[in-house]
Amino acid sequence: MVIEKTDLTKTHPAYYKAQRTPEIVDLEPYYYLSVSGQCAPEDRQFLDAIEMLYAVGYAIKFDYKAQDLDFVVPKMECFWWIEGGVESQEAFEQAPRESWCWKIVIRMPDFVEHLSYFRAIQAVKSKKPEMEEIEQVKYELINEGMSAQVLHLGSYEAESPTISRLFQFIQGQGMKIGGYHHEIYLSDPRRTPVEKLKTIIRYAVTND
Repeated sequence: MVIEKTDLTKTHPAYYKAQRTPEIVDLEPYYYLSVSGQCAPEDRQFLDAIEMLYAVGYAIKFDYKAQDLDFVVPKMECFWWIEGGVESQEAFEQAPRESWCWKIVIRMPDFVEHLSYFRAIQAVKSKKPEMEEIEQVKYELINEGMSAQVLHLGSYEAESPTISRLFQFIQGQGMKIGGYHHEIYLSDPRRTPVEKLKTIIRYAVTND
């Protein structure tokens, strides 16, 4: 018997969809694998963090596959900020790239439990001892709640006009930014032309 994989893009489509026109969405709390750091995204530290995150994600996947609860490892996301610059995209863009703070996350299906996360950490330690900092990968609940979002098409370096439109929309709704810049990478940059990259840009918001 073939067991159908859980795919969050199908079971929770609203989370992974956005329009070119800014909109407000209300999100529930979700569990994520996460790893945090501070450096430019092209630095080895950032790339190593992605590798560690996926190593744990796939270890959890194989753990549940053995229990006939297989799932598609979800799309990568990242929160970006600089110290003291949560609400200023201009400040972020002008800051040295090495000062950028980030938290890379992968959302987990609702049935994933903490125990599987701990087993995954131990499995990676055993199979990939070179990943000495694997315990930097955390399992945490993130609750963004009410958020404003928009779909960006094109390169990551050309997001400024899209972000400006989103900021104007938030202000027009009488709201304020209440969280970090959040990107959900719908496209694989290794296989997708730059002009066709799709990225959801999302900010938690609060009433002004």
